[in-house]
Amino acid sequence: MKKIIIADDEHKILMSLEYSFKKNDYDVFIARDGTEVLDFLKTMVPDVILLDIMMPNLDGYSTLEAIKEQEQLKHTKVIFLSAKNNPKDIEKGLEMGADAYVTKPYSIKKLIQQIEELLDN
Repeated sequence: MKKIIIADDEHKILMSLEYSFKKNDYDVFIARDGTEVLDFLKTMVPDVILLDIMMPNLDGYSTLEAIKEQEQLKHTKVIFLSAKNNPKDIEKGLEMGADAYVTKPYSIKKLIQQIEELLDN
């Protein structure tokens, strides 16, 4: 079973994504900010991390930097899922090493397809 960490501070988004990924046979872990993501990473190596940028405590950019410093996570796919849809924000996220950048609002079906394609490569 593929493991995914979903990090977002919006409860409704977390619930809908958790439901959809579980339906698609993912083992889902929920984080409400970057520090919770890093806590999970102390004990597991997920296949995918879905990361909001604007979160309390530790934002998505800082979380991505911490992820990229960990050798055991080099095969983990990191996808930004953010309301920040300015081309400069998207460019920054990809330059920092995100595997993809999806803007809100989004299609859950397309998001899952995109993740499946990333994992197949």
